Amino acid sequence: MDRFDTMRAFTRVVELNSFTKAAQSLNVPKATLSAQVLALEKRLRVKLLHRTTRHVSVTTDGALYYERAIKLLQDLDETESALSQARVMHKGRLRVDVSATVARQIILPALNDFLRRYPEIAFELGCTDRTVDLLEEGVDCAIRGGMPIDESLVAKKLIETSRITCASPTYLEQHGTPTTLEALAQHSVVNFQSPRTGKVIPFNYVVNDQSTYIQGQRKLMANEIDACVTAALADIGIVQLPYFAVRGHIESGRLIRLLPNYASEITPVYVVYLQNRHLSANVRAFVDWVTELFAQEQQRYYACCPVLARAQSI
Repeated sequence: MDRFDTMRAFTRVVELNSFTKAAQSLNVPKATLSAQVLALEKRLRVKLLHRTTRHVSVTTDGALYYERAIKLLQDLDETESALSQARVMHKGRLRVDVSATVARQIILPALNDFLRRYPEIAFELGCTDRTVDLLEEGVDCAIRGGMPIDESLVAKKLIETSRITCASPTYLEQHGTPTTLEALAQHSVVNFQSPRTGKVIPFNYVVNDQSTYIQGQRKLMANEIDACVTAALADIGIVQLPYFAVRGHIESGRLIRLLPNYASEITPVYVVYLQNRHLSANVRAFVDWVTELFAQEQQRYYACCPVLARAQSI
């Protein structure tokens, strides 16, 4: 039985506090994983884990071994990557988590390119607006908006965007086009409600380096971004939504961008992954690919929001 395989089995059990989750993460049968850990304890002649029917915890000797084993595994991965990067095989499971909007508007339309490049990768895409625990849920990497606050994650910035104010041509024909924030406050609006916090998100703009919030005349509130987009397309009111959600409709003319000289607060978007584990070949491939993808998206964003493109060039 390979020593490094037993090390990986043990470290993943420690990280997930579960034989079942560790086996799923490594894509091996639970019985195989258990046998690997037992063989490791037998070879070392120490007890590494406390086991009950409901709980797994690390012993003092196990904690010491874990710290040294994880460093050895990282060094091994880095050495193999450095020596054989050109011949590295991209294969096996890759689990990525993104918001439903980013999945639908950006990742899925381009994903066939990634799958053609790496045909042996079994790609698993999770689409959710909640913040997943990468370690607990066995996720390799995720794409998230806003500043990362989890210090256990490595974060690479992909793009900086803002929320876009827009409405349907029919709504504007019937109610007029607001050209100032004061005029906007008198219009019917569709607000997005965060499904995580329940907070209703008001329209926001940065004026003289200060955040200004506009409530408007609320006609509808929805906790799903695509529902807000559909409401705008149905002429119910004005929306302010993430650029990704509306850029296709703006490019097609189904929605009209409003107040182009007013920018909302900037939101960075990151791809994140665990820092206590060397970046696997599969994750590295996805991070490089998605970085290229979002670089193209940044240019589309600047075309939609020239006021921000000008600010970026100053």
